[in-house]
Amino acid sequence: MDFKIRKAVPQDMPRVLELITELAIFEEEPDAVEITVSDLQTDGFGQYSAFDCFVAEVKGRIEGIALFYGRYSTWKGKVLHLEDLIVSQKMRGSGLGTALLDEVVVYGHQLGVKRICWEVIDWNEPAIKFYEKKGADVKRDWDVVHLNEAGIKNYIAKLEDARI
Repeated sequence: MDFKIRKAVPQDMPRVLELITELAIFEEEPDAVEITVSDLQTDGFGQYSAFDCFVAEVKGRIEGIALFYGRYSTWKGKVLHLEDLIVSQKMRGSGLGTALLDEVVVYGHQLGVKRICWEVIDWNEPAIKFYEKKGADVKRDWDVVHLNEAGIKNYIAKLEDARI
């Protein structure tokens, strides 16, 4: 199959959002996506971009993405966090996921990162097997912790109440 992996540009963000939404539906969270194309364009490009993104094009259409950003580990130093590696449903098994992951790993190596990390939902056995086959260590003994927007607001309200 003929495909091209390249750095995303702002004009790619409508299709990137479609793939993000497709993943949310696959992960049984169809209403969880709150970002907009405008958010992706603002947050991903410019002097202080919040993320980087590679896209996989097949016949001129984006069929996969790898969206990632830098983090810092107090144990290791520079780290890349792969937020999402998404391949459209119809293109899974085509090699696009491997090509995108390869691109992220090469990029991280060029940056000198000490680790590349990401999450995978525990029931997605095909993805887990894919990552393990690539040499990734799936940490089954760690729990992901989130404080969502409502939780942040509640936390701040409690802080403010405590200061009164």
